Amino acid sequence: MNKHVTAARSFNHSSALLAWSVLADSTVEHYRGLFKNKAMYTPLVSATLSLMAGLHGGRDKRPATHRIRHGIYKFAVAAGVVGTGFHLYNVTNREGDFSWNNLFYAAPLGAPTALLLSGGLGAIGERLRNQPAHDPRLLGMPAGRALALAVSAGLLGTTAEVGLLHFRGAFQHRAMYAPIIIAPLAAALMTRTALGRPREQPLTRLWLRLTALLGFVGMGFHARGIARCQGGWRNWSQNVLSGPPLPAPPSFTALAWAGLAALKLRKTER
Repeated sequence: MNKHVTAARSFNHSSALLAWSVLADSTVEHYRGLFKNKAMYTPLVSATLSLMAGLHGGRDKRPATHRIRHGIYKFAVAAGVVGTGFHLYNVTNREGDFSWNNLFYAAPLGAPTALLLSGGLGAIGERLRNQPAHDPRLLGMPAGRALALAVSAGLLGTTAEVGLLHFRGAFQHRAMYAPIIIAPLAAALMTRTALGRPREQPLTRLWLRLTALLGFVGMGFHARGIARCQGGWRNWSQNVLSGPPLPAPPSFTALAWAGLAALKLRKTER
């Protein structure tokens, strides 16, 4: 199989994991908001479609864009952009505007970005399939370089959202510093990979695997955080809503998987 198709399938898988994270998280958060605005159902629909598209694309070995999948991914990007607008309005429409209190407790500004990333990673994968097997290119540059830069940007955006929420939690546990240390370093290494000459990057590969592990370990810490709430998991219907978001950490895993795929493609380029 062509290396660029293998990379595209990896991006489909990454998109699917991000979509699952968005679906689970937005379901909980919008249920807590009682779906007061009908638009709050949109990310659930879009994330479900992106999840299905990602799983389908991950098994598709054909070197050609799938129009339906590509359309679903574009819809996810649009939904993420519009969702950011809604969340921005929610923050600025409260007393205090861009106060820390509103950034902490109003609609999270970074949450719709995960849906945008899911659609973006999937759309990139679909566009990559249409490229020739030899010297594939995206956005006027070698495909591996473009993919590495996209992953770097995604890691930085996700870190910003996590950093804000962990700051709200006053970094009560030392492990809360892990994502704001590990992920930015992974982003820096991916940027170096994109801008440097193509070659083996053992340190970057190792750090991306550590970033992928961070997502699973983060879920464990969040599950522990829910267990420490009053009533623990016996009172799951309340504590899942008020405790740390259980499906959020796998966003790092999804981006790390995409980064590993970009790394493999980058080292074969000139």
